[in-house]
Amino acid sequence: MAEAKKLTMDELLEQAGDSVKQLAVGDTVQGKVLSVKKHEILIDLGANGVGMVPRREASFSRDLEVGQEVSASVIDTEMEDGMVLLSMRKAVKDKGWDEIAAKLEAGEIVEVTPFDANRGGLLVEYEGIRGFLPVSQLSAEHYPRVGSADKDEILQRLNSLVGQTIKVRILDASKKDNKLIFSEKEAVKDALSERFSEMKVGDTVKGLVTGVVDFGVFVNVDGIEGLIHISEISWERVNNPADYVKPGETVEAKIIAIDKERLSLSMKQLKDDPWLSEVEGLKKGSKVEGTVTRITPFGAFVQISPSVEALVHVSELGEGNDVDPEKVFTLNERKEFKVLDIDRDGRKISLTIA
Repeated sequence: MAEAKKLTMDELLEQAGDSVKQLAVGDTVQGKVLSVKKHEILIDLGANGVGMVPRREASFSRDLEVGQEVSASVIDTEMEDGMVLLSMRKAVKDKGWDEIAAKLEAGEIVEVTPFDANRGGLLVEYEGIRGFLPVSQLSAEHYPRVGSADKDEILQRLNSLVGQTIKVRILDASKKDNKLIFSEKEAVKDALSERFSEMKVGDTVKGLVTGVVDFGVFVNVDGIEGLIHISEISWERVNNPADYVKPGETVEAKIIAIDKERLSLSMKQLKDDPWLSEVEGLKKGSKVEGTVTRITPFGAFVQISPSVEALVHVSELGEGNDVDPEKVFTLNERKEFKVLDIDRDGRKISLTIA
């Protein structure tokens, strides 16, 4: 019996015809898992032989089982042992970038789960590709509104979002630059626009306090950010908003202005203005007693009731405006004055010395 002629690989490929495609670096191939070892995974590529995936190149596919169908990218068509060097990580990434490009173009809302945080935002992974959700692109519900110097609390609030599912839109994506940026603001924009259209100035709303800063209080009203300026917290003089509300509290407020991104709110306008009731019996010429609370170059401020502060202008202290109020008044002294004018709309009272 004549010995069978041994065929070269090229001859075998030629005989196979179209059933076997010669592999090239960068190709994506399909195969079945032959074995899963500590440092490598072997893949049956059929007529193309056996492929080997180093474990570090399979980090996105840790729970592989023998017989499972997988995709991989060709890194080297033939190593010294004759196997094909593959990367499942690269195949997943390539497929992921295609998916991301489609989602970006369609403007679709997708879900991500942050796995870490820094002061700039949240680190996420989508379709096997790592991306970033900047703190500036978080919605009012998640934005860490705290004092700008309180960086530890900002990071603490961002860390509380790690592991949570967040709906986002892809804001920017570049495979070349390996850049993937997400925005939660963009994902909620349409819903917020509808809610904005249902609101009007004068409405009373409830919201969750998300941050207390020197100039006021930030409130989440059904996903819309609202600001209660320090001047709208209480009818009395407010020096520190933190004395009135704390993050996590629910407050009731009145809408006093609406813009495209934020509500302007007032807590004090839901309460009667004590100033009006305290000046109700006053009129021009009335004599009142008051305590000097502030002395300035243009006059002195006098507290005549718990909510009412009036001004004695420097022109009432003598001829011209050259009189030094500090030589006329002593801080915290109590004196008798006469009402010169009452502006109830402007909430101002002018006094002169009785």
